[in-house]
Amino acid sequence: MSRTTLHAVAAFLLGAASVAGFAPLQLFPLPLVALAVLIRFWQGATPRTAAMQGFVFGAGLFLTGVSWVYVSMHVFGGMPLLLAGLAAFLFCCVLALFPALAGFVFARLRRDRMWTDALLAAAAWTLAEWLRGWVLSGFPWLALGYAQTPPSPLAGYAPLLGVHGVGFMATLIAALAGLTFSSGITPASRALASSETTGRFHRRERRLPSAAAIATLLAVGAGLMSIEWTQPAGKPLSVSLLQGNIEQSLKWKPERLQQSLETYLRLARDHPAQLIVLPETALPLMLDQLPRDYLNALARHAAGRDGALLFGIAAQDGQGRFYNSAAGFTAAGVQTYSKNHLVPFGEFTPPAFAWTLALLKIPMSNFSSGGADQPPLTIAGEKVAVNICYEDVFGEEIIRALPEATLLVNLSNTAWFGDSLAQPQHLQIAQMRALEAGRFMLRATNTGMTAIVSPRGRVERVLPPFGEGALVGEVSGYTGATPYVRWGNAAVLLLVGAGLLGPLLGLRRGPSNRGSGCRGRW
Repeated sequence: MSRTTLHAVAAFLLGAASVAGFAPLQLFPLPLVALAVLIRFWQGATPRTAAMQGFVFGAGLFLTGVSWVYVSMHVFGGMPLLLAGLAAFLFCCVLALFPALAGFVFARLRRDRMWTDALLAAAAWTLAEWLRGWVLSGFPWLALGYAQTPPSPLAGYAPLLGVHGVGFMATLIAALAGLTFSSGITPASRALASSETTGRFHRRERRLPSAAAIATLLAVGAGLMSIEWTQPAGKPLSVSLLQGNIEQSLKWKPERLQQSLETYLRLARDHPAQLIVLPETALPLMLDQLPRDYLNALARHAAGRDGALLFGIAAQDGQGRFYNSAAGFTAAGVQTYSKNHLVPFGEFTPPAFAWTLALLKIPMSNFSSGGADQPPLTIAGEKVAVNICYEDVFGEEIIRALPEATLLVNLSNTAWFGDSLAQPQHLQIAQMRALEAGRFMLRATNTGMTAIVSPRGRVERVLPPFGEGALVGEVSGYTGATPYVRWGNAAVLLLVGAGLLGPLLGLRRGPSNRGSGCRGRW
């Protein structure tokens, strides 16, 4: 096998292995090691070869880490097995184009100067992940920063720079390691090592400052975790998060309606609290079809003068539009939030793809967006920013309700993905949102993983998946704003711009000193 083929095979395996760095295993150093090796490959590659290596790395990552989309399409969506497998494969290949872009940009702009190239690698990778978060409505799942939730010391950067900022720091560390210990991989480094003695001296000369930089980045991240960016306000609030464990294939069957209603009524009765939360579309009816006496019976178990019930349900407006909504029921009336960021093909169908409706049998798949500027719900004495399922993948959208909101609540139904990596991965995403916002994040899910996540991004309590139950605990509302709440992704995009600026200016001035005796100096 040629060196190019060996590197391609290795890149695929490295991408697949990186999945172990995310939940549930959370071997958070592993993605950094894998990326360091990939960047080392890029250092000696043409732009075309680097793009190919980035693509196969991404293919390994996504085919291993998000192959659960097949479950939703075939098992629950009714798509034929082979067609669902092909659709899942093509979806992962599209996602792999973004690491390919990062490899191309790096190889095209690299200047063979270690510090410049390390910043360039971090900028190129972060830019590609940021683009993946919004192109074609966005799919930022398995962004590198998500692997660095606590106990990773890099989690401390989340309140400043968000998940992409954490990913930038992680890639910078990987690039420093990969470029520092890649002596001999390029003609430049071999030219510098004109003798074995000179080569050893030069490698030591590079490794000491690189190791110091890596140690500093890790130490700063750990130190940032000790900063209290936000403060608790008011009295603690008792909460009860209900997990009905209603099987997805049975949920919308009319004959199972009564069982679903009884399940949640029983769980609420047995686990009263000031705020009782039911998951996404927990009650398989339209909001205006929900019996008032049932709603009153359910809300009766929300204890205290300010007790409230929050539940997911489909709603319809006067123009016949449908919404995936959350309804907050209090003594003062009902407040609603309607999902803004909808899932393509699951909750709406892009205009050019109406033909897919004949292949996918997904109920309630024609929702309308609720709009971006919806205020927090005033319930249970708190300002509650509700997000529904997939919405909590988009940190820049969650912070729209901040700093006004004092509490984050996610309502999810990940039964669509069966017993797969989607469950723990989604909980890890919620940890990052809590860190960015400096708020408690409550997750009420149908099948898992129902959890309470602290403002420091740690899972305080969690229910086992695929079981019926209620998670009862106490949380506090928080006030104040983290730096990320104030400036969103603007800060990390400035870092990306700075990392790209030097190489771009060098490109305009002409070829770098590649091939000269000083190539590789920093």
